[in-house]
This record gives sequence, C-alpha cells and structure tokens, in this order.
Amino acid sequence: MGLVPDLAAQRAQLSPDALAFTDYESGETWDFARVNAEASRIAATLLQHVDAGARVAILCQNRPEFFVILFACQKAGLILAPLNWRQPAAELQPVVASINCSLVLHDDSFSAEAAALGLPSLSLNDLSAQAASAVPLPIRAIDAEAVWYVLFTSGTTGTPKAVIQTARMVTANAMNIAQNMGLLAQDRTVNFLPLFHTAGINLFTMPLFLWGGASLVLRSFDAETLLALIKDRAITQFFGVPAIYQELAKLPLEGAHLDELRGWACGGAALPEALIAHFAAKGAVICNGFGMTETGPTGFLIDAAAALTRIGSVGKPQMMTEARLQGVEDGMSGTGELLLRGPTVTPGYLDNPLATEAAFTEDGWLRSGDVATRDEDGYYRIVDRIKDMYISGGENVFPAEVERVLITHPQIAEAAVIGVPDAKWGESGIGFLVPKSGEALDQAALCDWLRARIAAYKIPREFRIVEAFPRTPAGKVRKPELRKLVP
Repeated sequence: MGLVPDLAAQRAQLSPDALAFTDYESGETWDFARVNAEASRIAATLLQHVDAGARVAILCQNRPEFFVILFACQKAGLILAPLNWRQPAAELQPVVASINCSLVLHDDSFSAEAAALGLPSLSLNDLSAQAASAVPLPIRAIDAEAVWYVLFTSGTTGTPKAVIQTARMVTANAMNIAQNMGLLAQDRTVNFLPLFHTAGINLFTMPLFLWGGASLVLRSFDAETLLALIKDRAITQFFGVPAIYQELAKLPLEGAHLDELRGWACGGAALPEALIAHFAAKGAVICNGFGMTETGPTGFLIDAAAALTRIGSVGKPQMMTEARLQGVEDGMSGTGELLLRGPTVTPGYLDNPLATEAAFTEDGWLRSGDVATRDEDGYYRIVDRIKDMYISGGENVFPAEVERVLITHPQIAEAAVIGVPDAKWGESGIGFLVPKSGEALDQAALCDWLRARIAAYKIPREFRIVEAFPRTPAGKVRKPELRKLVP
C-alpha cells in the first residue's frame, strides 16, 4: 500500500493564506486553510451519517463547496460519486443502485431529485450547519490506491460504469498538466465544466490546487462571462472542450488580451483546424490533448511550440503516461489501437470486475478503444473510435477522417458520420450536418466537392440536415442517438 499525505492538509500547511477558490456568483472566497478546516469538520460529520467506505452521491452544480466535500471524503475514507444533475431521477436510480450508495448530498435546488432516489439525503446547507460544531477529523496519511471518488462514463453504449479515481491518479495527472502547461502557484483558472465529468475536477482545478493556484468557480458556462474574465486578466490558464471554443469564437475577441493568458488547452474531441487558426491569429495558441475518464484524464497534451506546426496531433505521452500501439513495434511509426499504462490510469470500474477485465490487456495495458497513429518523431494522432469505423466495399472508413474534411466546407458548421448497413457495399455512411447560419446546402454539389478531397468510397451515400447534435457532458457527439434517426 503506497501512501500520500492528506492533500488538503498538506496544501494548507504550505500556503494557508493563499487563495484556493472564489465563488463567482457570491464573491465568497476560500483560502487553503479554510478548505482544509472545513473539509476536516465535514469529514467528521459525514461519518456520523455513514460508515467509512460508504459510497456518497452528490447532486450539485459547480461550487467551491464541492471540492471541500471531495477532500472531506478523502479524509473520511468515503467514496464520492458526483451525479449528472441534467438527468431525471428515473435515469439516476440505476446509477446509484449500481454502486450501492448510502447517502445523497444535494443543493437545495435538487431536493426533489434527491428525494426521488429513495436514499437518505442531506442538503449541503444542512451538512454545513452540522459541520460548524463538529470536532475536526485528525490528519492521517492517505492510501494512494484507495478509491477516492468515481466518475460515471457517458453511457453512450449502455449503463454508465463507475470509473475509479484514486489519489495516485489525481497527483500523477497534476504532474502531467503542470510540466506541460508550466503551472505556477500564481496561476488562476476558471471552473465551469460539469463536476460529474473528469474535466470539471481535473482540468485544471485539481492540478492548480495541488500547485497552490486558484480557481474561480462558475455555476455553468457562459461565453460572455468567460470573455469578460479573460479581458479582465482574471485567469491565466484555461481548458475547454471544442464546443466552448466555438462559442467563444462567435464573440468579438479584439482587445481581449488572449496572448496574455499563459496557457490554452483543449480536449474531449479534436479541435477543427479553422478554429485553431482563428485563435492563433489573435494570440492564443491552443494545445490539443487526449485522455479519458479512465486515464485521470491527461495522457497526451501537445506542447505550445508544436501546436501550430503539428495541427491535429495530440502530442506525445506525458511524463506519467506510457503509450503504445497494438501491433506496432515500440519506437516505430504506424497505426493501431492506443494502449495506455501508468499512474494516471484507473485500476478499474467499481463493483464491475467483468468490465474491468475487458478494459485491460493481459499484461496490464488499458485499451483506449481508439485507433491512433504515431509518426517517426513520436507524435500521436487520434484517428477514430474503433467501434465507429465501418467497412464499405472491403475498405475501412473512419468517420472522423470524413468529418474533418466536411467541416472545412464553407457552408458546414459541424458534421457527424455513422456507418449503416448497405445491401450493395456491406456498409456505407450517412452524414449528419449542421449548416452555418443562413446557409442552404446542395447535396449534389457537396458530393462533387468531396470527390476532390477524399476517396469515393468514403463519401457518405446520404446527408441529413440537423439543427444540433446530442452530446455527452464532454462535448462528444452521441452517435447512438443519431443512429436512432436512421430507419
């Protein structure tokens, strides 16, 4: 059993008076000493409601208290399970049942949803009131391999699985982020991505906490608010998914001091080349990365020096991550399933040994489920999800490749391609398109345009126009939902 210090207590000893969190709505602030003190009292309070080792769900939008509770659970030896507050109780009931939750913590705004789960519940206000008079739990060393919290997979292919997150994973992810982005204790980030998703916790709030930096916490994303914060130089490090950058790009960015923000990063999906160029022209070099909930999440993050010369690449494996390609000799260029190993990788899925076994190779490498390429310089590119690839007339077609071409068309804002059965070719593609505002697409002309850019067998047999795509919290398109639109 490897041990790490009580992370909140250790940070509080190093910089007790430094700013850790600011609640954007109320202006209330938490220094590291306050975070640790409140977490210690909440830990003691929670143990009056449940036993050590219990699974505790939480329903809340983004707020600093979430992180206080997260550290409280680490101190108390409890497993925190953030729930997707966008889902109705009917969808959340099997989720909490799958990990045998004992208690549900909730914002007052989610009281009805929490009650509908049929478990003991406690509002965050009541928890805070009870904790005010509690005797703080003593500091203890933390088992680095113990389950600290779980994050549920997006559930695009079935019932979500509870991905185990440990202190080892969190600290290793922080090292991956810090060495690439050059984190400093003086850095500030903004937190608005949902806390039931790994990015909401680990990109970059948790790494900055461990480095002594600060997070400004917003309940949710608002592009104009974000731009105002950038203009006011309120943040120095930023992470967003492509949909966030797309919304930000719609606003007037002149005079926004984008070049003064020290770090820009993106993940969750590939950032379109046109968007990279748009921000680069205004002084923001966006570093594209790759990871999964199962990898803590950061496995790859391209450095700023290569971000504009190797567009489309996710860089090299970071310091605490090993990577190889199935069937490709180490050190050689090639294409194969991306396999990952290292201290950022989850030990598995809570209470789901079959899923855990299926996720790893016999020699302990995590199967990413993604096809990737590695060039002669060691830079990786993500080609597509293995399950999204289809075979048309004996030829492999990767939808992501087709999508990347489609979004360069001047009339197309977004594109998603799926493979469907085809009596003649075995499988063929259907393309779903979101046109740019006010644009009308001529499908015959579009096919002619594609023939000059990709092989004929890659061109979808049909295109369908939609207003928007169904997405996961990470911003990824829910292709199973699109498949339901095809008879």
